Amino acid sequence: MRAADPDTLHRSRRLPSVDATTRLAELLSEHVRRGDFIGLAGTLGVGKTTFARAFINAIARRGGAPEEEVPSPTFTLVQSYELPGLIVSHFDLYRIERPDEIHELGLDDAIADGAVLIEWPERLESFLPSDRLELILSAGANPDERIAELIGYGEWTERLAGIPDNDRA
Repeated sequence: MRAADPDTLHRSRRLPSVDATTRLAELLSEHVRRGDFIGLAGTLGVGKTTFARAFINAIARRGGAPEEEVPSPTFTLVQSYELPGLIVSHFDLYRIERPDEIHELGLDDAIADGAVLIEWPERLESFLPSDRLELILSAGANPDERIAELIGYGEWTERLAGIPDNDRA
């Protein structure tokens, strides 16, 4: 459990289905900006890539672009999507061995050029930016249910405060 920090905002949300996870991704995608870092944490198979796929495609649809095929970047480590108005880079750090390896993958450039979704962000250790949104997914009571813990740091505290607590879709 993380200690309470005045520069963070914590929210929890029950996601009873894959559709609820998709709706959360769509909602959060409305608040993303160039320079954003969104960390996706949780065990294998808990829905990090499902969330990323929905997030990326929500941005594509809003811009009138066709949906993207969004595979897990487990083996490529990073996939970038040039979407209308925003480049989104999707990183999977499961296979990196040292936090400094992320620089070889172009994280700094990806943040400067657009927004990043990072699976396994805890592998960055001290390289985590102070302004970020962390989404921690865990299994719920049934096979499709997830519990989402959202933690906003820095600028994300205000944005997260403006997002409704309940799933209204």
